Amino acid sequence: MRSLLVFSLLTATAAFAASDEVKVDTGRLKGSVKDGVASFKGIPFAAPPVGDLRWRAPQPAKSWTGVRPAVEYGADCMQKPFPGDAAPLGVTPAEDCLYVNVWLPEKPAAKKLPVMVWIYGGGFVNGGSSPAVYDGSQFAKHGIVFISFNYRLGRFGFFAHPALSKENPNEPLGNYGYMDQIAALKWVRRNAAAFGGDPGNVTLFGESAGGGSVLTMMTSPLAAGLIQKAVIESGGGRSSLMGDRYVDRQGPTGMPSGESVGLAFAKSAGIEGSDAAALAALRKLPAEAIVAGLNMASMGTPTYAGPMLDGKVVVESPGAAYAAGRGAKIPIMAGANSADIGFPRGRTMEDLLAPFGANSAKAKAAYDPDGTGKVMEVGISMAADQMMVEPARYTVRSLVQAGQKAYEFRFSYVAESMRNQWKRGAPHATEIPFVFDTVAARYGKDLTAADQAIARAANAYWANFAKTGNPNGAGLPEWPAYKPESDQLMDFTTGGPAAKPDPLKTRLDLIEGLAQAKK
Repeated sequence: MRSLLVFSLLTATAAFAASDEVKVDTGRLKGSVKDGVASFKGIPFAAPPVGDLRWRAPQPAKSWTGVRPAVEYGADCMQKPFPGDAAPLGVTPAEDCLYVNVWLPEKPAAKKLPVMVWIYGGGFVNGGSSPAVYDGSQFAKHGIVFISFNYRLGRFGFFAHPALSKENPNEPLGNYGYMDQIAALKWVRRNAAAFGGDPGNVTLFGESAGGGSVLTMMTSPLAAGLIQKAVIESGGGRSSLMGDRYVDRQGPTGMPSGESVGLAFAKSAGIEGSDAAALAALRKLPAEAIVAGLNMASMGTPTYAGPMLDGKVVVESPGAAYAAGRGAKIPIMAGANSADIGFPRGRTMEDLLAPFGANSAKAKAAYDPDGTGKVMEVGISMAADQMMVEPARYTVRSLVQAGQKAYEFRFSYVAESMRNQWKRGAPHATEIPFVFDTVAARYGKDLTAADQAIARAANAYWANFAKTGNPNGAGLPEWPAYKPESDQLMDFTTGGPAAKPDPLKTRLDLIEGLAQAKK
């Protein structure tokens, strides 16, 4: 009996001690443990996309012998960092960047754990997995295997050229960043179990371009079956996140094609032609020359196409897929912030109201009820509703009407230290440190007890959803599933989370009318 007890203790000790070492399909890893959480960082999920692999679908990562240290982030993908980024990078960007990171409870679980996978935002030109606010420790403390990864950005991630079409005509082309996302999800399916995770219970979530990417993964034929639940934070939803429609890789859609944009970039770099020699010259350009100053402040350049219709990865916009009843039939959460991002298109109040036609008086009353005549403020609110807020409602409505379970949120909470500065409400991306419960990394000495309370609640709702497809749980205000007839959402307010009818319903109904008129 005593020997059996000693054996059991030794086994338990061995399991505990080995929690920072795992074996994935390419080799063994040695991570680190802190505060009850094991983490493994900088794990290759694909071959470095450099040299002849620049502008190729991600290729398999090479195996290694021995034990690979996994205690530091790999490089974030090549970019020109954006000074005002809400999530500044923690490492130096490089073209060799296809790495994944994992957090999990230190103590092995008795059953498989749910998995959450994060896609960062940054307009498809900035971002990475290394920012401190993206640390997955708090999710791991909820009993979740949390995974983040990098995907190619800017012209590395979204680029078309006639020479590429000739080189590999049977491969997916153009959307290399999306291909990286699919490759990372396939890595999760193969390796989640090594970390105690359930590859059949994967929740994909992301913000801004990351949220738009989640929508793409839900509707891409090449990502079918890889996710079981999804969360979209300020990710649009009616069409391409970055505009009214996607650029077509080769053909006209009322905009320049992806290939014509690629030719324009090549010409700007002194490279002419559409043959193999031109492609070889493009691949020899230094990484800095491919970036060429591109970031969120300069992304309107005619030499960058962004995500595009390619016929394989992206065959239609998410909005078109929902309207036709296509895409993943999975539970979702979706929402936006109370003062989200948008780009006004009018210089006068008349310019802003003109698109509403016969409803212009209603629009003026809804957006400027006090008659301030402040064109910029009204314009920003209209643009945010068009770009982020109404599309989130459209997404949940569309999926509910298709028979799926959906929950809508509005993030209105502003950190106490920022309330004098952010008077309109919660700006774009400010919900992230609350969702991750990494507010200490974001607000430091200015963090308050109220900030921490909202972070704990948001983090718990997201974790509950990952576990069960329902965000509700003990100690939290009830979050009702979305129903078009009641139009209720969960609003994260200064007073705490509160379920209520959408306070912006009148505005969003007007925006919905504009969207329908465009069809």
